[in-house]
This record gives sequence, structure tokens and C-alpha cells, in this order.
Amino acid sequence: MNLPLKKSIAALAFAVAAIGTSLPAKAAETVSIRLKWVAQAQFAGIYVAKAKGFYEEAGLDATISPGGPNINVETLVASGADTFGIASGTEGVLYAREKGLPLICIGMSQQMTPFAYVAYDNSGINSVRDFKGKTVATWMTGPQFTLYSVLAHEGLSQSEVNVVSQPFSMQPFIDKQYDVATVTLYNELNTLKEQGINNIKTFLPDDSGVTTQQDSIVTSERMIKEKPEVVQAFLSATLKGWKYAFENKAEAIDIVMAAGSGLERKHQELMLDEIEKLMRANLGGSEGLGAIDMASIKAVHDSLIEYKALKTPVNLDAAFNQTFWKKVPAPSKSM
Repeated sequence: MNLPLKKSIAALAFAVAAIGTSLPAKAAETVSIRLKWVAQAQFAGIYVAKAKGFYEEAGLDATISPGGPNINVETLVASGADTFGIASGTEGVLYAREKGLPLICIGMSQQMTPFAYVAYDNSGINSVRDFKGKTVATWMTGPQFTLYSVLAHEGLSQSEVNVVSQPFSMQPFIDKQYDVATVTLYNELNTLKEQGINNIKTFLPDDSGVTTQQDSIVTSERMIKEKPEVVQAFLSATLKGWKYAFENKAEAIDIVMAAGSGLERKHQELMLDEIEKLMRANLGGSEGLGAIDMASIKAVHDSLIEYKALKTPVNLDAAFNQTFWKKVPAPSKSM
């Protein structure tokens, strides 16, 4: 081989090597995360995972979108409009599957029922059975299914109660526009107390035999089939974000305050404390954040079938996938 040809080959090899070292790394996967409500400490782990770069480290370019009273997370995620979602709880997933939506739960945030129902002391309502003939308000973003379960357990059909959509504000209840309102233990109940409204009775779903996991972490059947590595990356980064949030609460609240608008810091601090209790209860404390309690889910499913609140049985193994949660590194989910 003559010298000019050797030099040409060497130059070509050097050029190829140079190009190889300058090629960009694999582009981050673009994903969207739909929340069931507006930015607040209820979703601190999501915002922390974004702000601290956990999603980015996992190869994800994540966009967080707020929810609201007219946004159905289950439908958006099942259709592929959003990649992942923090949706309603056990009942919401079951009803979505009953309707044929290709939605799959890959983790459960809150390990016990966070909802309660409130009525004024002078309302004449002393038990859930007294909801009959009354106007009961709840959010139509998933909590309505918990209400339906409670009514069923108390022997009331949905037609015997005037169920109406509840807005974000508690003002209509304060103004006594309806008889019963739904609250969360970490938000609206605190709001009422902060406003000096203590002349109320509280009814817990658990007292009616309804204990459900809430704030399900969901994705679509298509994502699990086509991009399981993305699903795994998202769940691992999300639970890592929650663990960091609980271990660094002041910083987590800073991040939430920056993400939201019109938030009151003390209220958000109280919310995060309550969210931690809900997420670390039961399996969340013994096995790790985000655990799926299949025994609880089966009990809810069977009672909904028994009381005809769910018309047809749902394949629980198809609706709830524990595979990804089990692969989340223990340091990212264990407290």
C-alpha cells in the first residue's frame, strides 16, 4: 500500500472516530404527566422529581400538566393524550376498565382512604344513611366512585341521593348550598378549620366499610407494550421524588410553591404532612412507597359487584400491574 493511500485511510479513520465521539447522546423521551388537580403538595413528589432532575437522569423530558374538575385523567392517559397520570383511586381504575379503557395502574400513592364527608351539626344528618333525599356534593374526577361505594355499603342506591358536582372552592358548602360536601383529610378539612368552621360532623368511608387506595399512578396498555423501559424509568424517578420530598420537606414545599399560584405555605406544609401519613400507611410503610395492595383492591372490587355499583367483573391482573413497582430500587421507595 503506497504512502498517500495509507494517509488517506488514517485520516478517514480519525474523522470517523471524531464524529463518533461528538454524536449526541440518545435523545430524552418526551413524556407528559397529567395530575388530577392543580399544583399543590398533594403532588409534591412529581414536582420534586422534575425540579431535582430525577426525570432527566432517567432519560425523560417530562412535562407536568395540572388537572381540574372537568379533566378526566383516566380518559386522557388511556387515549394516549397524556403518557402518565396521577388519577383517582381503586374505584376509578375499576370503572375505567369496566368501560373498556386500556388503562393500567402501575402504583398507588395513598395507601388509605383520604376522603370524608361533612355536614353541619344542625342538618339532621347523623349517618350516611341520612344522605337519602339530600344533596351531596363531590368531585367528579374520581372521588365520586368512592361516594358510590359508601352509598352502596349503606344500602342506598345512587338514585336515592342527589349527587352534584363539587367545585374547587368550599364556599358553596359554607353558604349551605348543599347538605353534604366531600373533603380530603389533607386539604379541604383543614381549610374549613382554618376559617373557624367547626360546627360540622365528619363521616369517614372507612366507617362504612370502604377502605381504598387513592391517587393511582397510571399509564396505557400501549405504553407498557411498546415502551416498558420508559414506564419503569418514570415510576422509579417518581417514587424517588416522593422519598426526597418527605426527607426534605422545606425544600419540597419551596418547589411546590414555585410551581403553583396563590398557595399559602402553612397550608401546603400541613398538606404534605397528611400526604406522608397516607402514603406511608399500611403497605407504604412495610413494603415501600407506591405499593399496590391487591387484597384491598379485590375487596373493593367484590363489594362493588355485590352492591351492583360495578356491573361487570374486572380482570384485576390486567388492570393493576405490579411488575414495574417491584423493579423500583429499594432505596428509591423505602423510608
